[in-house]
Amino acid sequence: MQTPDTASQSHGSRRKAGRVAIALAALLGLAACATAPPYQPPAVDTPAAYKEAGASAAHPGGPAGIAPDWWRVYADARLDTLEQRIDVSSQTLRKAVALLQDARAQARAAHAAYFPTVGAGLSTGSSHTSANVVGRSLAGKTEPDHLLGLTASWEPDLWGRIGNGVDAAEARAQASADDVAAVRLGLQAELAADYFSLRSADRELDLLGRTVEAYGTVLALAGNRYRGGIATEGDVAQARAQLENTKAQLADLRLNRAQLEHAIATLVGEPAARFSLPPLADTSVLPALPAMPAALPSQLLERRPDIAAAERRVAAANAQIGVARAAFFPSLLLAVSGGVESTSLAGWLTAPSRFWAIGPALAATLFDGGRRQAVADSARAQFDASAADYRGIVLRAFQEVEDNFAALHALQQEAASQQAASEASERALALGLDRYRKGAVAYLDVSVLESAALASERAAEAVHRRQLVASVLLVKALGGGWEEPKDSRSADTAIGSEPWR
Repeated sequence: MQTPDTASQSHGSRRKAGRVAIALAALLGLAACATAPPYQPPAVDTPAAYKEAGASAAHPGGPAGIAPDWWRVYADARLDTLEQRIDVSSQTLRKAVALLQDARAQARAAHAAYFPTVGAGLSTGSSHTSANVVGRSLAGKTEPDHLLGLTASWEPDLWGRIGNGVDAAEARAQASADDVAAVRLGLQAELAADYFSLRSADRELDLLGRTVEAYGTVLALAGNRYRGGIATEGDVAQARAQLENTKAQLADLRLNRAQLEHAIATLVGEPAARFSLPPLADTSVLPALPAMPAALPSQLLERRPDIAAAERRVAAANAQIGVARAAFFPSLLLAVSGGVESTSLAGWLTAPSRFWAIGPALAATLFDGGRRQAVADSARAQFDASAADYRGIVLRAFQEVEDNFAALHALQQEAASQQAASEASERALALGLDRYRKGAVAYLDVSVLESAALASERAAEAVHRRQLVASVLLVKALGGGWEEPKDSRSADTAIGSEPWR
């Protein structure tokens, strides 16, 4: 049976425990208010399939990873060699890797806030007190002071400020890793497009070279006919004009090829003056166009590094909201210090020289003119802006895929028609030249046929070049190809460092 005193003490203990429970519940509630909002990637209304991809089936094995050597589907050994040089020599890629290393360092710096900060101090000096100060025992005296101390402080993460800061920094580092992947993919695609344009220029140069030779033969024929009184001087002038115009086109095409060669040199990190890419011995050999796939939108979202980077920046902005919210709540600092202090160095060895201090400190901002609210509003606005960026990048990604699917379908039909037109033009020119040799037509008729034949052949080459470039852009739009990677390891490996993600 409880006595009145015992009952009173028990009741008091229960009330104290109740107050503690209420205080803890209030703290937990405040902590919940201070954390970042639950994160979900921004929703994007995406179609079930690509409209321009045709009726081919989607990849049966699920999402395919980025093929680290996607350009090998074109079966061009020289392109393989050039693409491999990007990782070694590209200064643009090295800059992206350096920014990634900076982001990782900032993430480590943010993570360090979880741990106590420990410092040490050593000071020695002397002080002299004025002799005219009344009431001081040291008036008129000079006293040395030697101090050696350690301090340690630690801030518990009560409101999630540190945790959300770490989450934001890590998300930014992951975004930087995806930026490296996006830069690398962009450089690879640009190099492949420039390389195919250069090889196409080689084919056109070969075509124009043969055309110049043919026009030279025709000019000689017109001159002989003129001297024989069969042709007019106008025929000779027309043939010479045709020849010189083609030579001018040849010179312009040589300039275009030189500029493409210089661009490739820069992409692989070599001065243009020391880089050379000679024409192939057999310009009739063409890179084969890879078969077009039909990839699901989910595959695109998982593969494209620019989309992944944008999503990580949305996550970082969401965590930053939690950092801004935590500023509304008091911060708790646990500090301890200790050491020895004496008027002589020898006194450090005695027990009375020791000093120490320990205790918590709770600090809160009561009024700041609305600064914290403005910071919180800014964090929310930055989240909304990041989410809009993400949705915009996703929509542009779908546009790029649809554009290049449509281009490949249209160019396939155009190539067939253009090939037929070239064959017909060549046949018409052969017949026209034969009639001209027999004196049945004037050279003006032959000149028209020659111009049409050359234009048709150059147009056919332009269509093939556009097909190759469109296939490269489709590879880039799909995030680096549609083939399964050769191993399970991601291609996300920076130059001489650990995996990106």
